[in-house]
Amino acid sequence: MAWRAYVLVFVAGLIAAIGTSLGAVPLFWLDDVSDRFNVSLWGFAGGLMASASVFGLLYEAYLHDSTILLTGGGFVGGIALVVIAHRIVEQFDDYQPKDMAEADFRTMLNIIAVLFVHSFPEGIAIGVSFAELNALQHGGGIDLLGFAVPVVAVVLTVSLAIHNIPEGIATAIPMREKLSNGKMFGAAFFTSIPQPVGALVAFYFVRLFSRFLGFGYGLAAGAMLYLVVDDVLPEGLDAGESLPNEKWYLTAGAAVGFLSMMPLIFLL
Repeated sequence: MAWRAYVLVFVAGLIAAIGTSLGAVPLFWLDDVSDRFNVSLWGFAGGLMASASVFGLLYEAYLHDSTILLTGGGFVGGIALVVIAHRIVEQFDDYQPKDMAEADFRTMLNIIAVLFVHSFPEGIAIGVSFAELNALQHGGGIDLLGFAVPVVAVVLTVSLAIHNIPEGIATAIPMREKLSNGKMFGAAFFTSIPQPVGALVAFYFVRLFSRFLGFGYGLAAGAMLYLVVDDVLPEGLDAGESLPNEKWYLTAGAAVGFLSMMPLIFLL
């Protein structure tokens, strides 16, 4: 049973990563994607992630009677994790996913390092959300392949997959002139492959040190919310810089995404 649980968590990470590839699919037929759609999707993804963090991860910490100190420490640690990841990526900002088409071995290693650091925190959030797989104490889970999967794990996986779609669009646009559709799809997926790896690492540690589960939930929530503020929403504004009212589309998308997750609190 133990190894099957790790396979399930790894597959969840892959599902989130596939969202990046799905972002490349419209470019098989279209020259571009509507800025209004792109901005709204960034906002919707940010709203989903924020809502899943508040009504999913932080509420789970509350249900487990985690102390404010433990959860708060994890929250700060999650922010620090993303900040450090971004600082590391900034050291290699000359390397972009589009460079994979013509990269030599050393350049490819640098690109892999950048992509790994960039996507790893998202994988950690997925792994933490599966902490109570088959061990739910508060309500039931979703029956899936013989497992009782926490609702928060399903919601978080879907949220990150949706978040990866506009990221995949942005990644694929500069590739379409150099790569075939199949290679563009694969390259977009490759940019998020660290997510299932991070999911496995986080799942292992939160299961091993269950007494620090509140810290883990706080860590994942802090990383997710900081990604929304520092990455998702700014990316959305950049995607709609040609629009006269891009903030309206971003805000509307974020509001819809956030409100759509509020019923989660009644399922946990």
